[in-house]
Amino acid sequence: MMRRTALIASAVTAILLWLSPIAQAQTSDEPAQSAVPDFSAVDGHSLAAAPATEAAAPAKEKPATVVSAEPVEASVDKPLDSEMEDVKKALLKLKRDLVILEEDLLFPASSQVSVFLSMDLGDFFQLDSVVLKLNGKEVASHLYTDKQIDALYRGGVQKVYVGNVKQGDNSITAFFTGRGPSGRDYRRATTVDFEKSFEPTFVELAISDSTAKYQPEFRAAVSN
Repeated sequence: MMRRTALIASAVTAILLWLSPIAQAQTSDEPAQSAVPDFSAVDGHSLAAAPATEAAAPAKEKPATVVSAEPVEASVDKPLDSEMEDVKKALLKLKRDLVILEEDLLFPASSQVSVFLSMDLGDFFQLDSVVLKLNGKEVASHLYTDKQIDALYRGGVQKVYVGNVKQGDNSITAFFTGRGPSGRDYRRATTVDFEKSFEPTFVELAISDSTAKYQPEFRAAVSN
């Protein structure tokens, strides 16, 4: 009986020794729990635990954008200032053509007469005003500014009058008022007679100095 009990104890001991390595192996195969704190609720929001991976995948790099340092040229054929200048020139030309057309319509060649004024002066006369009479009737008058006088001194020509006259004999008289030698008031007049034809008539009034007489001279010339 004792021998049988010893045999059973020996068998149990052998079985336990045989099962011990297997139990240890099974225990070592179980994954250890991570001591990560629970963040299931942060500020009242629930967070879902993301599955852990052995290594994070590297972020995909975006291609670098190449920016040219060279200035971009404007694709404009003409500067805006140049275009505006062209428009102004075109408007001036159109205005001039309209004035010529208006004169042709209002003042036909068969009755048209135009009067112009030019100056070539030194120290003997300073013009203030001009009054123009056609066949005894006043048709134009002009009071001059310093800028206008300066323009005439520089060679400018002023159109004093344009109008219609009858066919045949006509007369134009111009009265000049200003300051003469020694700054005294000066008033002179000049008259020109002409015969109106079927062509336009042009009358030029010219003021100049007479160095021989130390006086200003006033002349009127007619051309067709």
